[in-house]
Amino acid sequence: MIKKELAISDTGFVFDPTTGDSYSMNSIGKDILSMLKEAKVKEEIEVEITEKYNVDSATFENDYYDFIKTLQNHSLITE
Repeated sequence: MIKKELAISDTGFVFDPTTGDSYSMNSIGKDILSMLKEAKVKEEIEVEITEKYNVDSATFENDYYDFIKTLQNHSLITE
């Protein structure tokens, strides 16, 4: 589950008010994080990202799990 208090700007700037930490993400990362915050599941996110960015499913799958692991490492997501 993504931290509900995260602030995500349109430019990909992410701020965690509980720690004071801030992060910068590219447009794909920002979109995925925003969709996670909306409680969308991986399958919904995959459809949107693969269509919007013209990415194949295998590439999405690998990058998605790497991104989730990064979010977990920074304590922005639990699971």
